[in-house]
Order: sequence, then structure tokens, then C-alpha cells
Amino acid sequence: MTKTILVVDDKASVRTLVRDYLSEQGFHVVTAENGRNALFTARHEKPDLILLDIMMPEMDGYEFVRAYRKEKDTPIILLTAKLEETDKVLGLELGADDYVTKPFGMRELLARIRAVLRRAGSDSVQPDTLKAADITLERDTRLVRVDGKPVNLTPSEFDLLAALMSAPGRVFSRADLLIKLQGTTFEGVERTIDVHIRNLRTKIEPDPSRPRYIETVFGVGYRFRPDSPNR
Repeated sequence: MTKTILVVDDKASVRTLVRDYLSEQGFHVVTAENGRNALFTARHEKPDLILLDIMMPEMDGYEFVRAYRKEKDTPIILLTAKLEETDKVLGLELGADDYVTKPFGMRELLARIRAVLRRAGSDSVQPDTLKAADITLERDTRLVRVDGKPVNLTPSEFDLLAALMSAPGRVFSRADLLIKLQGTTFEGVERTIDVHIRNLRTKIEPDPSRPRYIETVFGVGYRFRPDSPNR
């Protein structure tokens, strides 16, 4: 089944370049020139993935993510010319799944897209269920429930939780978790894991400042506590 990708950038040359390349790779591509138009397009086209520029007129990428994450958990990859780590972290904290820094190569962009789509369950699913403490995670439907209540997670958050729950007590380094998410590591993105873990904790932990489920192992990484107490 052909996947639909929404490309959002205020520069027509970028939209055309990315659209033409991804179309050659077998994707259906739709475009928008700013965040406001992107919201309209996303609601009607229901894309499988969104490539989103940050710096745009009318509604920038950050504003788009804030608004769209209230409606959908569609995977979002940021296209950013900003080099500051804080700018990238802000996008991830708002709910983006990954970022690519401009100028970028088309092969790298394609690899990122395919990796994120795999994480979203677009390429394959594993029909099994993980249960630990008050949390139930269903791989086939990509549903997570905490104390019986559904929780909306982004693809990255879901896959991080699945990786941790699959081996309670095992300590995963940030590099381990990056490989789980992307299949390979990209320079300068280990900080991404910390942001996704922080976002995940706000959604599943009773008190994110005192994690019950996802434990930080200082100097190493993270683990799902094997003895996470029930409520």
C-alpha cells in the first residue's frame, strides 16, 4: 500500500526537490507552504508521515506540532536549518519523532523516513502483548494502557517503551535504544533518547519526577523496573 507523506516547507524549491525524489521512491507526496495550510492538508489527506520545516511564516513548525499533536500521533520528522541543540530538543519535546538538519542528503532523508515508518508499524507488526505492573502494551494494535486507561504515544515513545518492557531489569544504554529506534546511530542524537524518555514518563508515570516504571541508571542509560509496584 502506497504511503502518503506531507512535505511542509516555505521554500518551493525544497518542496519540489523532496516531492520529486520521494515520488520516485514510490511514495504519494502532498505539500504545504506553512503550518496553517499543513493543518488543513493533514486533516484531509491523513498522511502516514509528515516532513516539517521549523522556520515558516504564519504558523511555524513548533506551532504546528503543538496543534497537531492534540489530534493525531502521525510520525513527524523535523527539517531544520538550526544547529542549536536546544531548538532540536524543543521540537522533540513537543512530540516530533526525529529531525534532519539542512542541508541534508536525499538518501539520509529516505533512511530516516523508512526507519520512522517501521517504528510506526507501517512495515511490519508483531502480534504479541507485553504486560508489566499496571501497563499493557499491544504490538499488533500499537495500543498502550496504564491501569486500564488508553495512553496516546508517538511511534518513538511506543517503541522505546516496548524495548524496555521486553526485558524488565535490563539496562539499555542510549546507544542501544537509538539502534532500537533507528537501526543505526546518527551523530549527535543520543540526547534524543533523553527527550523521548522524559515525554514518555509524563504520559505513563503517576509522578514523572519520581518514576515508578522507567528508571534512570546514571552514567549508563535506562531500564524498566522488574519490580514496578502495582497501585
